[in-house]
Formats: sequence, structure tokens, C-alpha cells
Amino acid sequence: MTETAVGTTAVESAATQSKSQQAYAAVKARIVEGTYTPGYRLVLAKIAEDLGFSVVPVREAIRRLEAEGLVKFERNVGATVSGIDPTEYLYTMQTLSIVEGAATALSAPLIDSVAIARARAVNEEMRECLEHFDPVRFTALNQDFHSILFEHCPNPHILDLVHRGWNRLASLRSSTFRFVPGRAQESVREHEALLQLIEGAADADTIEKAARRHRSATLDAYLATTN
Repeated sequence: MTETAVGTTAVESAATQSKSQQAYAAVKARIVEGTYTPGYRLVLAKIAEDLGFSVVPVREAIRRLEAEGLVKFERNVGATVSGIDPTEYLYTMQTLSIVEGAATALSAPLIDSVAIARARAVNEEMRECLEHFDPVRFTALNQDFHSILFEHCPNPHILDLVHRGWNRLASLRSSTFRFVPGRAQESVREHEALLQLIEGAADADTIEKAARRHRSATLDAYLATTN
């Protein structure tokens, strides 16, 4: 192979990898957002046509998503979006309730009035979102709210565990409020109660327990729909 041919092959390989990454990001976003629901059949040719790519980078993207558990292959069907594993969701939420509760309690003394105002503004957006309920947007705002409360946690190890938990929820496509919309109203009320505890300089144990109960209540509401 000539030097020119080698160079061309390397460029083509890089281009394919770039398109594969783009395809991966696009398909994953549609799964997380709920556009591609559990059981949705992923037709590679159609996805490639929508993205303006060949099938090759799309196939690579689907394989990557399969490795992450977001996609599965069914005999005589092909690639489909995986369902949410209730056991995995249970373990993730249980863990997150513990570590996020601790992070929020440790963060509380460091949360100033500006951060409280930011959190309240986000919670107000969540309240407005209830009128024409959008579970994906509500879930994103919910993460924004809690991030404000735990982002000042001085323990980097606990904070890392919290971020891992939220990332795991995203990979599980956990717009939980899609399945328990009634829980959303309660969640907004509990957010305000949590802010009042922090404003009132409640002790760490009280704040931690309130944050844990808040997270556990969402889990309990979801599990009630699966029984």
C-alpha cells in the first residue's frame, strides 16, 4: 500500500469513528428522552438515512449501546430498545438516597441565600411544568434543583458517588415521573420543605433524613406501579 493510500485509509477510519460517535450520541439521546421507548425496533437503515450516514457507523453505535445495556438484540426482530430493569433501578435509587442525603446535609451549611434563591426559582419552574406536564423536562429540572443543594458538599468522594448515581439513572432512562405523574406535585412541595430546613439551619441529621425520605418516596411510588 502506498503512503498516500495509507493516509487516505487513516482519514476514512477517523471519519467513520466520528460518525459512529455522532450516531451513538443521537440514538442514546432519543432513548434517554423517551423518543425511542422500551421495545422500539431500531432499524439501522432508517436511522442511517435520518442522520445522513452509511449503515456502518450506525451499526457500531448500536453495538456500543448494546454493551451499555440500552439496546438488546432479539431473534427474528433485530435491535430493540431495552426495557428498564426494575431491580437495577431499585438498587440505584436506594444507593442515591443514601449518598445524596449525606451530600445534601454536608453541603447545607455552605449554601448561601443566592443558592437558595436559585433552587427556589428552579422549583417554581417545576411547579409551572405541572400545568402541562412534561416528564422529561420535569426530570431535568429536578436534577438541576438537587444539584444546587449537593454541589457544595466538601467531601469529593461522596460527591463522586452522587454523580455516578445520577449518571446511572440517566442510562436507565429514568424519567420516573412519566410513570408516576402524581408524585411530581408532592416532589415540588417536599423541595420547598427541604429549602426551609436549610434556611432554618436545621441540624445535619434532620436534613439528611428529609433528603433521603424525599428520594425514597419517589422510589416507593414507582415500585407501587410495578406490583
